[in-house]
Amino acid sequence: MERNNHLRQQVANLRQSLFDQGYVDEQFIELEELQDDATPNFVEEVVTLFYKDSARLIHSIDHSLENHPLDFAKLDNYMHQFKGSSSSIGAKKVKTECTQFMEYCSAGNVEGCKRTFKQLKREHTALKKKLEVYFQYARLAGPTETASCRPK
Repeated sequence: MERNNHLRQQVANLRQSLFDQGYVDEQFIELEELQDDATPNFVEEVVTLFYKDSARLIHSIDHSLENHPLDFAKLDNYMHQFKGSSSSIGAKKVKTECTQFMEYCSAGNVEGCKRTFKQLKREHTALKKKLEVYFQYARLAGPTETASCRPK
């Protein structure tokens, strides 16, 4: 029992750090509130789908950034999709980079797009690692009522 309480505290701390460090926003809480006994891994499943979809988008954007001249309309479309899926899981830092990329697309700024895309991929990877640890501990701790808890 004590081990389980310790695990739950670690999960709560990891979750809080996701908010404190600006990796996730209120949308992440909205997802958690949809999770219940019937779908105990709902948030993890949605995040897994996000990473599958975003891997495809990253590949498409990487490929498009190699073309000369750049097709800013196509890049903006890809990034609009990326921003939408990032928003749906509450990936705050990733969404911010998507917005910045789209601004550079509108301005026709090739270097700004490339630089921002590198930063977006760093944020995307960092969030993935943090969420993997969080979900790993959450599975170990088992079901809990923290889904409705708001971050401090």
